[in-house]
Amino acid sequence: MPTIDLPLSELKVYKGTNPKPVDFDDYWERGLSEMRAVDPQVHFKKSDFQVPFATCYDMYFTGVKGARIHVKYVKPVSVSDPAPAVLMFHGYSMNAGDWSSKLAYAALGHAVFAMDVRGQGGESEDVGGVKGNTLKGHIIRGLDDDKDNLFFRDVYLDCAQLAQIVIGMDEIDGANVSATGWSQGGALTLVCASLEPRIKKAAAVYPFLSDFKRVWELDLAIDAYEDIKHYFRRFDPQHKRVEEVFTTLGYIDIQHLAERIQAKTLMATGLMDTICPPSTQFAAFNRIKSEKQLEIYPDFSHENLPGLHDIIMQYLRS
Repeated sequence: MPTIDLPLSELKVYKGTNPKPVDFDDYWERGLSEMRAVDPQVHFKKSDFQVPFATCYDMYFTGVKGARIHVKYVKPVSVSDPAPAVLMFHGYSMNAGDWSSKLAYAALGHAVFAMDVRGQGGESEDVGGVKGNTLKGHIIRGLDDDKDNLFFRDVYLDCAQLAQIVIGMDEIDGANVSATGWSQGGALTLVCASLEPRIKKAAAVYPFLSDFKRVWELDLAIDAYEDIKHYFRRFDPQHKRVEEVFTTLGYIDIQHLAERIQAKTLMATGLMDTICPPSTQFAAFNRIKSEKQLEIYPDFSHENLPGLHDIIMQYLRS
Protein backbone atom coordinates (compact mmCIF):
# COMPACT_ATOMS: atom_id res chain seq x y z
CA MET A 1 0.00 0.00 0.00
CA PRO A 2 1.42 3.47 -0.84
CA THR A 3 2.09 5.76 2.10
CA ILE A 4 2.76 9.46 2.66
CA ASP A 5 3.41 9.15 6.38
CA LEU A 6 4.31 6.47 8.94
CA PRO A 7 3.31 2.83 8.30
CA LEU A 8 -0.11 1.97 9.74
CA SER A 9 1.46 -0.19 12.47
CA GLU A 10 3.40 2.85 13.71
CA LEU A 11 0.46 5.23 13.30
CA LYS A 12 -1.56 3.06 15.68
CA VAL A 13 0.88 3.76 18.53
CA TYR A 14 2.10 7.27 17.62
CA LYS A 15 1.50 9.77 20.45
CA GLY A 16 2.58 13.04 18.86
CA THR A 17 5.60 15.34 18.63
CA ASN A 18 4.42 18.83 19.56
CA PRO A 19 5.35 19.76 23.16
CA LYS A 20 2.66 20.14 25.82
CA PRO A 21 3.01 23.26 28.00
CA VAL A 22 3.56 22.47 31.68
CA ASP A 23 0.59 24.64 32.70
CA PHE A 24 -1.73 23.25 30.01
CA ASP A 25 -4.45 22.06 32.37
CA ASP A 26 -4.41 25.28 34.38
CA TYR A 27 -4.63 27.23 31.13
CA TRP A 28 -7.84 25.52 30.11
CA GLU A 29 -9.41 25.56 33.56
CA ARG A 30 -8.80 29.32 33.64
CA GLY A 31 -10.34 29.65 30.18
CA LEU A 32 -13.41 27.65 31.19
CA SER A 33 -13.82 29.81 34.30
CA GLU A 34 -13.73 32.91 32.09
CA MET A 35 -16.32 31.35 29.78
CA ARG A 36 -18.69 30.41 32.61
CA ALA A 37 -18.58 33.97 33.92
CA VAL A 38 -19.93 35.35 30.61
CA ASP A 39 -23.61 36.24 30.35
CA PRO A 40 -24.41 34.56 27.00
CA GLN A 41 -27.45 36.77 26.26
CA VAL A 42 -28.94 34.07 24.01
CA HIS A 43 -31.28 35.35 21.31
CA PHE A 44 -33.38 33.46 18.75
CA LYS A 45 -34.82 34.82 15.53
CA LYS A 46 -36.90 32.82 13.06
CA SER A 47 -35.13 32.36 9.76
CA ASP A 48 -36.66 33.09 6.37
CA PHE A 49 -35.95 29.44 5.54
CA GLN A 50 -38.61 27.10 6.95
CA VAL A 51 -39.84 23.54 6.32
CA PRO A 52 -43.01 21.74 7.54
CA PHE A 53 -41.27 19.32 9.94
CA ALA A 54 -38.85 21.74 11.62
CA THR A 55 -38.54 25.36 12.68
CA CYS A 56 -35.31 27.14 11.74
CA TYR A 57 -33.82 29.86 13.92
CA ASP A 58 -30.81 32.13 13.79
CA MET A 59 -29.38 31.86 17.29
CA TYR A 60 -26.87 34.28 18.81
CA PHE A 61 -24.90 34.21 22.04
CA THR A 62 -22.08 36.24 23.56
CA GLY A 63 -18.76 34.43 23.87
CA VAL A 64 -15.52 35.28 25.64
CA LYS A 65 -14.13 38.76 24.97
CA GLY A 66 -17.64 39.94 24.05
CA ALA A 67 -17.93 38.41 20.56
CA ARG A 68 -21.43 37.63 19.32
CA ILE A 69 -21.53 34.08 17.97
CA HIS A 70 -24.04 32.94 15.35
CA VAL A 71 -25.57 29.46 15.23
CA LYS A 72 -28.12 27.88 12.89
CA TYR A 73 -30.67 26.07 15.05
CA VAL A 74 -33.10 23.58 13.51
CA LYS A 75 -35.80 22.44 15.92
CA PRO A 76 -37.85 19.37 14.92
CA VAL A 77 -41.60 19.71 15.44
CA SER A 78 -42.51 16.02 15.11
CA VAL A 79 -41.22 14.94 18.53
CA SER A 80 -42.10 15.86 22.07
CA ASP A 81 -39.61 17.73 24.22
CA PRO A 82 -36.94 17.11 25.19
CA ALA A 83 -35.20 16.24 21.92
CA PRO A 84 -31.69 14.85 21.38
CA ALA A 85 -29.31 17.32 19.77
CA VAL A 86 -26.38 17.33 17.35
CA LEU A 87 -23.80 20.12 17.35
CA MET A 88 -22.14 20.69 13.97
CA PHE A 89 -18.81 22.40 13.33
CA HIS A 90 -17.55 23.49 9.90
CA GLY A 91 -14.26 23.40 7.99
CA TYR A 92 -11.52 26.04 8.08
CA SER A 93 -12.57 29.44 6.69
CA MET A 94 -16.07 28.20 5.85
CA ASN A 95 -19.42 28.70 7.61
CA ALA A 96 -22.28 26.71 9.13
CA GLY A 97 -23.57 25.78 5.67
CA ASP A 98 -27.04 25.62 4.16
CA TRP A 99 -30.14 24.99 6.22
CA SER A 100 -30.98 22.03 4.01
CA SER A 101 -27.82 20.18 5.13
CA LYS A 102 -29.26 19.99 8.67
CA LEU A 103 -32.66 18.58 7.76
CA ALA A 104 -31.84 14.86 7.73
CA TYR A 105 -31.13 14.94 11.46
CA ALA A 106 -34.17 17.11 12.11
CA ALA A 107 -36.34 14.62 10.21
CA LEU A 108 -35.09 11.96 12.63
CA GLY A 109 -36.14 14.08 15.59
CA HIS A 110 -32.75 15.58 16.46
CA ALA A 111 -32.32 19.29 17.10
CA VAL A 112 -29.34 20.66 15.18
CA PHE A 113 -27.03 23.52 16.18
CA ALA A 114 -24.43 24.53 13.56
CA MET A 115 -21.98 27.20 14.76
CA ASP A 116 -20.20 29.81 12.65
CA VAL A 117 -16.57 30.05 13.81
CA ARG A 118 -15.76 33.63 14.75
CA GLY A 119 -14.01 35.61 12.03
CA GLN A 120 -14.42 33.01 9.28
CA GLY A 121 -17.08 32.62 6.59
CA GLY A 122 -20.21 33.15 8.65
CA GLU A 123 -21.76 35.80 10.89
CA SER A 124 -19.82 35.22 14.13
CA GLU A 125 -17.67 38.15 15.23
CA ASP A 126 -13.89 38.24 15.53
CA VAL A 127 -13.30 41.09 17.96
CA GLY A 128 -9.52 40.98 17.39
CA GLY A 129 -7.38 43.20 19.57
CA VAL A 130 -4.10 41.23 19.68
CA LYS A 131 -0.51 42.34 19.27
CA GLY A 132 1.52 40.95 16.39
CA ASN A 133 0.67 39.53 13.00
CA THR A 134 -2.93 39.58 11.75
CA LEU A 135 -2.16 39.53 8.02
CA LYS A 136 -3.14 35.91 7.49
CA GLY A 137 -4.10 32.85 9.36
CA HIS A 138 -5.87 32.03 12.55
CA ILE A 139 -3.38 29.40 13.73
CA ILE A 140 -0.78 32.01 14.64
CA ARG A 141 -3.20 34.78 15.70
CA GLY A 142 -2.00 35.94 19.11
CA LEU A 143 1.22 33.91 19.04
CA ASP A 144 3.27 37.03 19.84
CA ASP A 145 0.83 38.23 22.48
CA ASP A 146 -0.31 36.80 25.81
CA LYS A 147 -1.15 33.11 25.44
CA ASP A 148 -4.72 33.88 26.53
CA ASN A 149 -5.07 35.81 23.27
CA LEU A 150 -4.50 32.85 20.95
CA PHE A 151 -7.33 32.98 18.44
CA PHE A 152 -8.28 29.33 18.61
CA ARG A 153 -8.42 29.45 22.40
CA ASP A 154 -11.49 31.66 22.07
CA VAL A 155 -12.98 29.47 19.32
CA TYR A 156 -12.55 26.38 21.50
CA LEU A 157 -14.33 28.12 24.36
CA ASP A 158 -17.17 29.08 21.96
CA CYS A 159 -17.65 25.38 21.24
CA ALA A 160 -17.81 24.52 24.93
CA GLN A 161 -20.15 27.42 25.61
CA LEU A 162 -22.52 26.38 22.85
CA ALA A 163 -22.62 22.88 24.32
CA GLN A 164 -23.29 24.29 27.78
CA ILE A 165 -26.15 26.44 26.48
CA VAL A 166 -27.72 23.59 24.49
CA ILE A 167 -27.48 21.10 27.36
CA GLY A 168 -29.29 23.60 29.57
CA MET A 169 -32.20 24.27 27.18
CA ASP A 170 -35.61 22.99 28.34
CA GLU A 171 -36.48 21.54 24.95
CA ILE A 172 -33.20 19.58 24.70
CA ASP A 173 -32.36 16.24 26.31
CA GLY A 174 -29.13 17.34 28.00
CA ALA A 175 -28.02 13.71 28.41
CA ASN A 176 -28.21 13.10 24.65
CA VAL A 177 -26.13 15.84 22.98
CA SER A 178 -23.52 14.83 20.38
CA ALA A 179 -21.05 16.68 18.15
CA THR A 180 -19.69 16.16 14.65
CA GLY A 181 -17.57 17.85 11.98
CA TRP A 182 -14.91 17.41 9.31
CA SER A 183 -11.37 18.90 9.21
CA GLN A 184 -11.50 22.06 11.37
CA GLY A 185 -14.95 20.83 12.31
CA GLY A 186 -13.44 17.50 13.32
CA ALA A 187 -10.96 19.31 15.56
CA LEU A 188 -13.72 21.40 17.13
CA THR A 189 -15.79 18.27 17.68
CA LEU A 190 -12.99 16.73 19.76
CA VAL A 191 -12.39 20.05 21.53
CA CYS A 192 -16.08 20.37 22.38
CA ALA A 193 -16.14 16.87 23.87
CA SER A 194 -12.94 17.54 25.82
CA LEU A 195 -14.08 20.83 27.35
CA GLU A 196 -17.70 19.77 27.95
CA PRO A 197 -17.64 16.27 29.50
CA ARG A 198 -21.43 15.90 29.18
CA ILE A 199 -21.19 15.45 25.39
CA LYS A 200 -22.48 11.92 24.76
CA LYS A 201 -20.91 11.09 21.39
CA ALA A 202 -18.39 12.69 19.07
CA ALA A 203 -17.84 11.94 15.37
CA ALA A 204 -14.73 13.66 13.99
CA VAL A 205 -13.38 13.33 10.45
CA TYR A 206 -9.69 13.99 9.62
CA PRO A 207 -9.28 16.59 12.40
CA PHE A 208 -7.20 19.71 11.82
CA LEU A 209 -5.18 21.59 14.50
CA SER A 210 -3.24 18.60 15.80
CA ASP A 211 0.50 18.05 16.31
CA PHE A 212 1.71 21.27 14.69
CA LYS A 213 5.40 20.42 14.97
CA ARG A 214 4.87 17.11 13.17
CA VAL A 215 3.21 18.94 10.26
CA TRP A 216 6.19 21.29 10.07
CA GLU A 217 8.73 18.46 10.20
CA LEU A 218 6.91 16.68 7.35
CA ASP A 219 7.25 19.89 5.29
CA LEU A 220 3.46 20.00 5.01
CA ALA A 221 3.05 23.45 6.55
CA ILE A 222 1.27 24.40 3.35
CA ASP A 223 -2.41 24.78 2.51
CA ALA A 224 -4.31 24.82 5.83
CA TYR A 225 -1.11 24.90 7.92
CA GLU A 226 0.75 27.47 5.82
CA ASP A 227 0.66 30.00 8.67
CA ILE A 228 3.43 28.09 10.43
CA LYS A 229 5.87 28.36 7.53
CA HIS A 230 4.98 32.01 6.90
CA TYR A 231 5.51 32.79 10.58
CA PHE A 232 9.04 31.39 10.66
CA ARG A 233 10.00 33.06 7.38
CA ARG A 234 8.81 36.47 8.59
CA PHE A 235 9.34 36.45 12.35
CA ASP A 236 11.96 33.78 13.14
CA PRO A 237 13.99 33.26 9.94
CA GLN A 238 16.89 31.54 11.77
CA HIS A 239 14.64 29.30 13.87
CA LYS A 240 15.96 30.62 17.17
CA ARG A 241 12.54 30.32 18.82
CA VAL A 242 11.33 26.99 17.44
CA GLU A 243 10.69 25.30 20.78
CA GLU A 244 9.07 28.41 22.21
CA VAL A 245 6.75 28.74 19.21
CA PHE A 246 5.62 25.12 19.20
CA THR A 247 5.23 25.04 22.97
CA THR A 248 2.90 28.05 22.75
CA LEU A 249 0.97 26.39 19.93
CA GLY A 250 0.72 23.41 22.26
CA TYR A 251 -2.02 25.22 24.18
CA ILE A 252 -4.32 24.86 21.17
CA ASP A 253 -3.04 21.45 20.03
CA ILE A 254 -6.06 19.15 20.10
CA GLN A 255 -3.98 16.04 20.82
CA HIS A 256 -3.38 17.37 24.33
CA LEU A 257 -7.08 18.09 24.86
CA ALA A 258 -8.09 14.65 23.56
CA GLU A 259 -7.02 13.02 26.82
CA ARG A 260 -9.96 14.76 28.56
CA ILE A 261 -12.68 13.31 26.29
CA GLN A 262 -15.30 11.18 28.02
CA ALA A 263 -17.72 10.86 25.09
CA LYS A 264 -17.92 7.77 22.92
CA THR A 265 -15.87 8.77 19.90
CA LEU A 266 -15.77 7.84 16.24
CA MET A 267 -12.95 9.15 14.07
CA ALA A 268 -12.23 8.71 10.38
CA THR A 269 -9.07 9.35 8.42
CA GLY A 270 -7.72 8.96 4.91
CA LEU A 271 -4.18 7.62 4.90
CA MET A 272 -3.24 9.73 1.85
CA ASP A 273 -4.18 13.03 3.51
CA THR A 274 -1.50 15.68 2.91
CA ILE A 275 -3.63 18.52 4.36
CA CYS A 276 -3.96 17.00 7.84
CA PRO A 277 -1.30 14.25 7.82
CA PRO A 278 -2.43 10.88 9.21
CA SER A 279 0.13 10.87 12.01
CA THR A 280 -1.26 14.14 13.37
CA GLN A 281 -4.73 12.63 13.42
CA PHE A 282 -3.55 9.44 15.10
CA ALA A 283 -1.72 11.57 17.69
CA ALA A 284 -5.13 12.80 18.84
CA PHE A 285 -6.98 9.49 18.43
CA ASN A 286 -4.37 7.51 20.36
CA ARG A 287 -4.72 9.82 23.35
CA ILE A 288 -8.48 9.37 23.68
CA LYS A 289 -9.18 7.20 26.71
CA SER A 290 -12.94 6.75 26.31
CA GLU A 291 -14.68 4.15 24.12
CA LYS A 292 -13.62 4.82 20.54
CA GLN A 293 -13.50 3.48 17.00
CA LEU A 294 -11.61 4.48 13.87
CA GLU A 295 -12.76 4.26 10.25
CA ILE A 296 -9.74 4.09 7.90
CA TYR A 297 -9.78 4.94 4.18
CA PRO A 298 -6.36 3.80 2.85
CA ASP A 299 -6.55 5.36 -0.62
CA PHE A 300 -8.28 8.63 0.26
CA SER A 301 -6.98 12.07 1.14
CA HIS A 302 -8.69 15.21 2.48
CA GLU A 303 -11.86 14.66 0.48
CA ASN A 304 -15.26 13.02 0.61
CA LEU A 305 -15.01 9.59 2.23
CA PRO A 306 -17.64 7.31 0.65
CA GLY A 307 -20.30 6.02 2.99
CA LEU A 308 -19.02 7.98 5.95
CA HIS A 309 -21.98 10.36 6.29
CA ASP A 310 -24.20 7.28 6.66
CA ILE A 311 -21.85 5.70 9.20
CA ILE A 312 -21.82 8.89 11.28
CA MET A 313 -25.60 9.27 11.20
CA GLN A 314 -26.12 5.70 12.34
CA TYR A 315 -23.46 6.12 15.02
CA LEU A 316 -25.00 9.28 16.47
CA ARG A 317 -28.52 7.82 16.34
CA SER A 318 -27.77 4.47 17.93
